[in-house]
Amino acid sequence: MSQHSQPSWQLNGSYFETCNCEAACPCVWLQPPTEGDCKLLVAWHIDNGYCDQVRLDDLNIALACYSPGHMKEGNWQAALYIDERASAEQEDAITQIFAGQLGGHPAILMSFVSEVIGIQRVKINYQEQGKRRQLTIPGIAQAEIEAIQGITGGTSSIDTPPLCVVSSHPSIVAKSKSYEYRDHGKDWQFSGRNGYYSPFTYQP
Repeated sequence: MSQHSQPSWQLNGSYFETCNCEAACPCVWLQPPTEGDCKLLVAWHIDNGYCDQVRLDDLNIALACYSPGHMKEGNWQAALYIDERASAEQEDAITQIFAGQLGGHPAILMSFVSEVIGIQRVKINYQEQGKRRQLTIPGIAQAEIEAIQGITGGTSSIDTPPLCVVSSHPSIVAKSKSYEYRDHGKDWQFSGRNGYYSPFTYQP
C-alpha cells in the first residue's frame, strides 16, 4: 500500500452490540449512561469486504470498550479482537480499518478512544438466529441479545442517532439474555440490559 494514497476498502455484513445500560441505551442520544459509565461489547460479521487486493469475506471482529463517564467526552479504553482464521494480510487490513486509520465510520468511533489496551487474534463464534444474535470468544466473552417486540409486533428500531456504531442502517432495539466479558482487568457480567443489531456497511 502506498504511503501517499489511502487504500480502497469496503465492508458489508451484520453487527450487534450490548452494554450495561438499561434498554434502550441513552448514550446514542448523547445522554449520560444509566450507570454512570459504559461497558460495551460490539461484534461484527463481515459477509463480504476488501481492502485493496485483500479479501475480508466471512471474518469476525469484536471490540470491547470502556467509557468512564459520558461517552461523548471520550477517554474510552478499547480492546480489539480479530478472527484467528485471518491471514497476516487480512489481520493487518482489519486492524487498520477498525483502528480508524483508513477513515469512514470506524475513524469516527475510534476518535473517542484514548487508549487501545489490546489487539489480539482469537477464536470468535458469531451467530444469527431470527431475532437473536450471539457472540462467543472462549475464555473472554459471551453475549446473547434478542430483539424487543414492537407495539405492532415485529421489531422496533432507531435510525441515525447522534452516536452509533453503525450509521448505514437503522438499529433494531434488543435486550441481552446474557453478557460476560473478562480480559484486561475487566470483569463484567450483566443480563436484561441494552442491545442493538443491524446490517452494516463501512467505507471511507
